[in-house]
Amino acid sequence: MIVIYPGSFDPVTNGHLDIIERCSKKFDKVIVAILNNSSKKTLFTVEERTELLKQAVKKYDNVEIDNFSGLLIDYAKERNVTTMVRGLRAVSDFEYEMQMALVNKKLYGDIETLFMVSSGEYAYLSSSIVKEVVMFGGDVSCLVPNVVEKALKEKLKGGQSK
Repeated sequence: MIVIYPGSFDPVTNGHLDIIERCSKKFDKVIVAILNNSSKKTLFTVEERTELLKQAVKKYDNVEIDNFSGLLIDYAKERNVTTMVRGLRAVSDFEYEMQMALVNKKLYGDIETLFMVSSGEYAYLSSSIVKEVVMFGGDVSCLVPNVVEKALKEKLKGGQSK
């Protein structure tokens, strides 16, 4: 079975990687689909996020990194995938994710959304928290892969991005 794990991944965190690793063990192929939403302000470009994710998941042979614009269900149809995985950190995530799953199901009857509960050690972790910690000079080495930590420090400490 092929699944899509969609998100903005701005930046990818160890919580995201936990879900990716667990999916890679359960499914034949995992497509990590990065949302390219031009109306949303992101720290990293879609190209930068793609490269960071590729580096972070290179040890998984069955994980592909891709990006999409527009509706997720249109992307799923284009890729001929009928299952997506969404990570849940807390009950508050469930409410939003359930609404999205129901809308997606209404628009594309073949789509199924599987919810994967975050590992306890990452239940608090979000990309927004990571960016805030870095902006205030905090250590995020235990929250993101090394390649992401370096990229964050470069971006948020006045370094020039590629």
